[in-house]
Formats: sequence, structure tokens, C-alpha cells
Amino acid sequence: MDLPQLFLVGLVLLLGVLGVLVPGVPGTWLVWAGVLWWALHERSALAWSLLVSATALLLVVQVIEWQLPPRRLRGVGVSRRMAVYAGAGALLGFVVVPVLGAAAGFVGGIYLCERLRLGTHGEAWASVRAVMRAVGTSVLVELLACLMVVGAWVGAVLVG
Repeated sequence: MDLPQLFLVGLVLLLGVLGVLVPGVPGTWLVWAGVLWWALHERSALAWSLLVSATALLLVVQVIEWQLPPRRLRGVGVSRRMAVYAGAGALLGFVVVPVLGAAAGFVGGIYLCERLRLGTHGEAWASVRAVMRAVGTSVLVELLACLMVVGAWVGAVLVG
């Protein structure tokens, strides 16, 4: 696969990860489609193994999400700005401490957004707890799965 096409696959994967944070955008399926695109062009054992593993992981995550409580976004004050902060924090955390750092970065992004909006530590932390109860679990599960797939894809590209 040539470099421009590899860049486009990476862009689709990035849009998928960001799409996880936006309600109504099929972020998980964009990540899967990016891996499928890469595997169809790469045609190696590593590519097919990654596609099968990503498919299994993302399907399991979909089943897990159906078992979690429904999202109540507006009821706890979740805004687009908060989603951007949470997503940026998760991506930064993922880069600093691969996979596990995404969770801390996600929560840190929400805290930073609320601290800037509300002003005090106590109010911001109370808001973070409310948001995490309402939406954090399902988004975090899906985000971590997508970041794991993207991380595996980056590793496969670097190795292959």
C-alpha cells in the first residue's frame, strides 16, 4: 500500500475514533472500515489476522454496550465542548501511556472542561462524577476498543 493511501486509511481511523465521542456518528464502524480497507489492499497474514481480531473485539464491545444503561447526555449537562475536551484528553492519554492512558485522559479532559466552566475544584469534580455515571462507561468502553484497534493497526503498519 502506497503512502497516500496509508495516510487516508489513518485519517478514516482517526475520524472513527473521534466519531465515538459524537452521538449518532458510527465511529466504531469507521474504525472497522478503515482496517478492512487496509487489509483488502495489504493481503498479508498479519492484515487478515488484525481484521479478524478487530471484528471480534468491536462486535463484543457492541454487545457490552447494549448491556450498559442508556445514555442521558443532556440531563447532566454534556456539551459538544465537553466531548472535544474528553476526546482530546483520551487521545493525549493514549499517546502518553498506550491504551490505559486513554481512560485517565478521558476523565481529565472532562474535569478540565468543567473546571474552566464552573471555576472550583469541588463543583468540577461533582460534575465529572455525574457525567461519568451517565455516559462515561459506554463511551469509554467503545473508545478504548477503537484505540486498541488503531494501536494494533499502527503497530502492524510499522512492522509490515
